[in-house]
Amino acid sequence: MKDGFIRVAAISPEVRVADVDFNCDVICSYMTEAVKKGSKLVVFPELCITGYTCQDLFLQEQLLEKAEEALLKIARHSRGMDALFFVGLPVAIDGKLYNGAAAVSGGHILGIVPKIHLPNYNEFYEARHFYSGKELDTVITLGKQSVPVSSRLLFCCGEMPSLRIGAELCEDLWVPAPPSMQHCLAGATVIVNLSASDEITGKSSYRTELVKGQSGRLICGYIYASAGGQESTQDVVYSGHNILAENGTVLAESQLFSTGITLAELDLKRLEADRRRMTTYDAAGGNTYTRISFSLKHTETELERFIDPRPFVPSDLKARNKRCDEILTIQAMGLKKRLEHTGCKRAVIGISGGLDSTLALLVTARAFDLLKLDRKGILAVTMPGFGTTDRTYRNAVQMILCLGAEFREIPIGNAVLGHFTDIGQDPELRDVTYENCQARERTQILMDLANKTGGMVIGTGDMSELALGWATYNGDHMSMYGVNVSIPKTLVRYLVEYYAETAADELLKRTLLDVLDTPVSPELLPPEEDGSISQKTEDLVGPYELHDFFLYHMLRWGSSPGKIYRMAKQAFHGVYEPGYILKWEKNFYRRFFGQHFKRTCLPDGPKVGTVALSPRGDLRMPTDGCASIWLKELENI
Repeated sequence: MKDGFIRVAAISPEVRVADVDFNCDVICSYMTEAVKKGSKLVVFPELCITGYTCQDLFLQEQLLEKAEEALLKIARHSRGMDALFFVGLPVAIDGKLYNGAAAVSGGHILGIVPKIHLPNYNEFYEARHFYSGKELDTVITLGKQSVPVSSRLLFCCGEMPSLRIGAELCEDLWVPAPPSMQHCLAGATVIVNLSASDEITGKSSYRTELVKGQSGRLICGYIYASAGGQESTQDVVYSGHNILAENGTVLAESQLFSTGITLAELDLKRLEADRRRMTTYDAAGGNTYTRISFSLKHTETELERFIDPRPFVPSDLKARNKRCDEILTIQAMGLKKRLEHTGCKRAVIGISGGLDSTLALLVTARAFDLLKLDRKGILAVTMPGFGTTDRTYRNAVQMILCLGAEFREIPIGNAVLGHFTDIGQDPELRDVTYENCQARERTQILMDLANKTGGMVIGTGDMSELALGWATYNGDHMSMYGVNVSIPKTLVRYLVEYYAETAADELLKRTLLDVLDTPVSPELLPPEEDGSISQKTEDLVGPYELHDFFLYHMLRWGSSPGKIYRMAKQAFHGVYEPGYILKWEKNFYRRFFGQHFKRTCLPDGPKVGTVALSPRGDLRMPTDGCASIWLKELENI
């Protein structure tokens, strides 16, 4: 439960149709097993106490009395268990029969939610036995307990305020306006669905998409527990298809025609953060709901869910390639529009032979192709300085020639040395002035060439550098349009790799692959004696894959530093030691807050993903905001 994580379970138990005693014992056994596995919220299928396929046996008083006895036994079995359970049974009230989902915890029946939409078409005949619970709002006595019965109940955890549960049953999800919509607008963060969905060809994939889509539309956790193969197969077959989803992502799914427990962890703080961000999430109607409190011990959930170490990069190759092509097109279309609007037919871009300038050149070439402009209109400039290596120089030149841009070389050494003389800088003092003078000289050259040629300077800096402030103010920080401004460093690599793998020119492909193998460096300090790069960025600011992970979870989900650290330890287990992760996370927060002034005057550039740093769009924070409370949390770890 710490950090908003909670383990949940959907269970398809073994069932004997109408054998209530057997079913009750099996349910109790699974309750015990689920709690041992750390589950705090456990969902069983629709009518699981009796079996869904009892048909006219539902009209037998004996079955209904045994079902009530079984529910009371299940409630007693829950005593001392740190979990909330949902079980399905028929409930007789005032001469009418309802298909109900009973919530049980701590020895008590907390409430019963009746099914609203009763399928009575094709193979379904529920209206033969049950009434809709849409207007039902009453209190009944079960044993010695007073139990509310209504379709508008929310079950709320006192120790975990973000855990608010609404229930619906099977068909309720398949209608145009499912009850879960109102549940979530009233505040529910988790929907449980007690279901008995029969299996026909193609239905399972549709069912998965339905649950996945509903969890995404409502920004909620969704636990779907369905009846299994031991139900009557007189006319149809049930598969026990359990699905656990969170905000449009399937976390876990059972195999068809199986029984047992399907487990996952929900991240409720992540859900609430997304709802807070989406101000069009029109939460209303909560005053028409009855809120029922229950208690859970506040424990730390052992995480088993997959935490992606590269959240900006799809792990599936096909999906990644599609994403890369889409991003390159968005970047190119952004630049295309800017060139059209300004009437520019020339672009000026500095090429270092590193990843960022490589990507910017590839995007610029694509934009020129879209405009049907000759790529000779791209003025690609190499500006060798004190740290330029033969490898990066060679790659820069070869890439420019392969892409058909105009190549120009302007060494900056003499100009920078002259500037050192002007400002009294000792050339042997390799400090920040030594480095930044080179970056600003390069930017001055590009800006003046743009004036001279009637062109536009294309920015090359990426989002990860902006997050860390790893850019020279009014140096490489500045351009007339920044095509990489919302591309994180971990994604830059894959974009260049995708371009290389799809390039028809074999020489261009080899060059791009060598760029990918080159260490990330600003090359502002002289090379080693063997000519290799001496200044490696990740040695100075930390691994970009860590910083991108921190950035994503901080801005996309508003996660606390401690929670991000906890997730990073799992995501990078076996890659980085916890102390190493903690060191660079502290550095990330210091730089993110301290360098924000560089982002407030950011040049225009296209947003391509859910996280961006534009001061005109996604990130509006004060330049003098304090990082103290974020850093203090990390200091206390």
